[in-house]
Amino acid sequence: MIRPIMRNELVLQNVSAPATEADLETARDLLDTLSAHRHECVGMAANMIGVPKRIIVFDNEGSYLVMLNPEIVSHAGEYTAEEGCLSLMGTRTATRYRTIKVRYCGLDLKERTKSFTGFTAQIIQHEVDHCNGVLI
Repeated sequence: MIRPIMRNELVLQNVSAPATEADLETARDLLDTLSAHRHECVGMAANMIGVPKRIIVFDNEGSYLVMLNPEIVSHAGEYTAEEGCLSLMGTRTATRYRTIKVRYCGLDLKERTKSFTGFTAQIIQHEVDHCNGVLI
């Protein structure tokens, strides 16, 4: 189900709670909502649809990937990026890393650890910031 986009900064600044099996429907809604906004958005976190859970979905080089409880466990190659956000007006500057390693669970609830680079890594960092209540 496509959900409305949350724009209330006070809500977006709250740290999201861990996702559980009970949140899989939210993950599917997040996929539907990102797909509906694909022309203007490459990633979303569940709090962007009003659900304060640690779930992100993003364009992973042409296909969508869902992460439950993503945690960036290492990073390298600091740089400064200019980013926009579907929930916020305008753009902002953020410190990002060219390479990250993320521990997360997939929709099957199995834990994985994977490295990402480039723009995909930047998207993940932005969405994990959302989970942590950090507005970019």
